[in-house]
This record gives sequence, structure tokens and C-alpha cells, in this order.
Amino acid sequence: MSPLAIPDRPDRLRGLLLQVHTLAERFPLSLLQLAFRISLAAVFWKSGLTKIASWDITLLLFYNEYPVPLLGPETAALLATAVELGGAVLIALGLLTRLAALPLLGLVFVIQVFVYTENWVEHLGWAAMLLFLVTRGGGALSLDRLLRPLLLGRGEH
Repeated sequence: MSPLAIPDRPDRLRGLLLQVHTLAERFPLSLLQLAFRISLAAVFWKSGLTKIASWDITLLLFYNEYPVPLLGPETAALLATAVELGGAVLIALGLLTRLAALPLLGLVFVIQVFVYTENWVEHLGWAAMLLFLVTRGGGALSLDRLLRPLLLGRGEH
């Protein structure tokens, strides 16, 4: 094809797809990590606040609606609330992100298997974001990034 020739449609489409692909790869991963962290933190923070707002109702729910094997209702309610609130704060700040995501991932598993089995699509979304944070960390816009040199040393990151 000469430089003056008009490219045929497949070449133009291929060029357009390449441009879109190149542009998408330039999207900052840190913004995606921040969005995941904020969205997950909001979900778990709201759930934890709901539990502590009316502890008597929370205990009733854990006795009657949220049966968790191997744990009594009081223990399960306390543990779930602590994981939700503590995990939400750590995830939002991007502090110990990988570690904080693990108990939240366990909580999502328990909710899916023992409590709300029909909400698997929502739980799958939460689990996917949590697994992403476990494998990729909190990102450039996190306290983890600031503290990394202190914890790992300057030359090991």
C-alpha cells in the first residue's frame, strides 16, 4: 500500500483497536487500587456500623439468621464486626493492605457459604477486588507505599 492510499477498513479498525489498547494500558493502576480500596472499605464500614448501632438486634440476627459453624453467635458477631470495622479502616488507608484484605476475604467466604448463598455475584465482586489487593497491594496512593522503605529497607523494594 502506498503512503497516499486510503487504508482499507480492517487496517483502520486494527489501528483504532491498537490506540484504545495503548491508552487503556496507560491507565494508572494506582487509581484502580484506590477505587477498590474505597469501595470495599465503604461496604464493610457501613456493615460494621450497622452492627454496632443496635447490638441487641445484631445478636438476634447471629442467633437466628447468620448461623456460623464452630462459633457461638456472640463470638461470631464480635469477630465479624471487628473484621469489618478494622479491615475497612486499614483498607481505606492502604495500611497493611495485603494483610487486611485476608480476613475480609475470609469473611466474604463465610457470608457466601453460610449466610447469603444467593448473593454470589456480589460476593464474587468483593472477593475479586480483595484478591486483587492481596496480590497487588494498596498501590502508590497508600500508606503502604510510604512505609515500605521503613519496613523493608531502601534497597529491597
